[in-house]
Amino acid sequence: MVDLNLDRINSHSPYVVTASEGSMSFQFVTDFGVTYNVSFLEDELMLSDESYQFIIANTNNKKSPRDSKMKQTIMAIVYEFFECSNTTLLYICETGDSKQEMRNRLFEIWFNSSLRKSDFVFMSADIRDAEGIPNYAAIVVRLDNPRLTSVIAEFTETVQLLSQKPE
Repeated sequence: MVDLNLDRINSHSPYVVTASEGSMSFQFVTDFGVTYNVSFLEDELMLSDESYQFIIANTNNKKSPRDSKMKQTIMAIVYEFFECSNTTLLYICETGDSKQEMRNRLFEIWFNSSLRKSDFVFMSADIRDAEGIPNYAAIVVRLDNPRLTSVIAEFTETVQLLSQKPE
């Protein structure tokens, strides 16, 4: 488990972030009353590197207007994760409400417009399931990760494998 420094997160976050004891789960409430839970779960999808699945959840299901402070808060948490760890971050967009394409695009914009974008490799993929529903996944890896080449190759191979139609 990666230990994130809550004081450092809050020094870069416009919203006050709290942590759940004994887990890699963090909460904050926006000016609009939306409660977010940001968590990291150990994942075994990437065999070539230690990886964590990155989850952002609107826990009170309130409508979330555009909020640059939310982006800054989430990115402060992500940056702290990478300050403490040189592992792979895996982001899979939730598909239950058919907004996965928008979520993927937003997350990609956040990284590509970030002041620290040159520190990371961000790769995303669109994987269609048997019904043709798009599923989006992305990895974020620090450029100085010694296993960077194998992580990228494994992600690419996994996406190709999952994209093949069953016979």
